[in-house]
Amino acid sequence: MKLKKLKKKVAIEALKLIPYQEIIGIGTGSTISYFIKYLKNIKNKIKGVVSSSHQTTKILKKYGIKIFKLNEINFLSLYIDSADEINKNMEMIKGGGAALTREKIIASAAQKFICIIDETKQVNVLGKFPLPVEVIPMAYKFVKKQLKKLGGEVKKRKNLITDNHNYILDISNLFILNPKYIEKKINNIPGVVSVGIFSQRKPDILLIGKKNKIKVINRNKID
Repeated sequence: MKLKKLKKKVAIEALKLIPYQEIIGIGTGSTISYFIKYLKNIKNKIKGVVSSSHQTTKILKKYGIKIFKLNEINFLSLYIDSADEINKNMEMIKGGGAALTREKIIASAAQKFICIIDETKQVNVLGKFPLPVEVIPMAYKFVKKQLKKLGGEVKKRKNLITDNHNYILDISNLFILNPKYIEKKINNIPGVVSVGIFSQRKPDILLIGKKNKIKVINRNKID
């Protein structure tokens, strides 16, 4: 089955988990774009959405879905997003769409985090997908030097400014055997805004689009 079909399949399945008449958070990326496309058909079921990026906001506005800012609300019941990689402990790499900082904030603010992926995103060891790090522009060369000490190849993502007006440094060929340690270590470098490892805030529920089924994993059963 083509990846597009797997993404659509898991996006449709996620609709079943949306709470009635509440505000939900929504991430960024191709799988999430399909989710929003299907969400428009039941948009009256929710009060609105907290968006993780300008890209997602643009799609939501196209379909007439009401948008809230995180600072405007007191409670966020659910956040739905995808991942670039995820391991068996439900630790992830995110940020291929450069929205990692806002994604991490909204995921942390939400009572429940649902991650939807196709089966190709499952890995044994994180790091084959380049690890994104959002950095303050005036510090990016210093941060780049510090990141090189971890191993791997560090490159500034070309022609990109994040929604927060920062740069993205991508670390390639980094085999992340201890995601929690690496997440903390990178976050402690002055000039780093956020790193695309999600090991502190894992998804509560993982939906995996497979050829013949949707596999559902609850984090409380593996922790």
